[in-house]
Amino acid sequence: MRLCELREKEVINSCNCKRLGCVVDLEVNLCTGNIEAIIIPGPGRICGFLGSDTEYIIPVECIKKIGEDIILVEIKEEKFLKNCKY
Repeated sequence: MRLCELREKEVINSCNCKRLGCVVDLEVNLCTGNIEAIIIPGPGRICGFLGSDTEYIIPVECIKKIGEDIILVEIKEEKFLKNCKY
C-alpha cells in the first residue's frame, strides 16, 4: 500500500469511535525500512480552526484493521497526542 492510498483513509479510534483524521505522514526506521508509526494532525487550536500544533503519533502495533475506507486504531488519545517539533 502506498502513502497516497493511506492518506485517503479516515483513522477511527475503536475505543471511543472518535474520528481522529487522515494520515499525513509516516515514521520509518531508516535502518530496516519498516514503518514504525502513522502521523495524524491533532485537533485544531480554536474549534478546529487555525491549524494544529499537535499531532497523533500512532505506532503500527496500535493499528487493528486497515479497511477500504478507514483505519481502525486502539489508543488512549492523550498518550499519543504530541506537540509538533516544527
